[in-house]
Amino acid sequence: MLFRSEARYYSELKLRERAGEINFFRLQPRYRLLDSFEKHGKTHRAIDYIADFDIHNGDGSIEVVDIKGFKTEVFKIKEKMFNKKYPHKLSILKLEKGRFVEV
Repeated sequence: MLFRSEARYYSELKLRERAGEINFFRLQPRYRLLDSFEKHGKTHRAIDYIADFDIHNGDGSIEVVDIKGFKTEVFKIKEKMFNKKYPHKLSILKLEKGRFVEV
């Protein structure tokens, strides 16, 4: 489900895609941060991070984008885990005065 800010960013990505600025993008890509495991007879579920978008650029790079008003404490932990595991740029954006800016 796209909210207002995400829907607006989606529209901007569609324009960039049509203009050839980006190859393509995906909605709600899932990134595995920690595999499930068992310890002392208890199974612990995997931890995934689901971003709003990932953008595939012509140079082969990928930018992962999340639209947020602010970073929660849980998100800050997932951000660290993501940055440790994946080489992609992670951008956290918010809509401010009609423009998307870094959080």
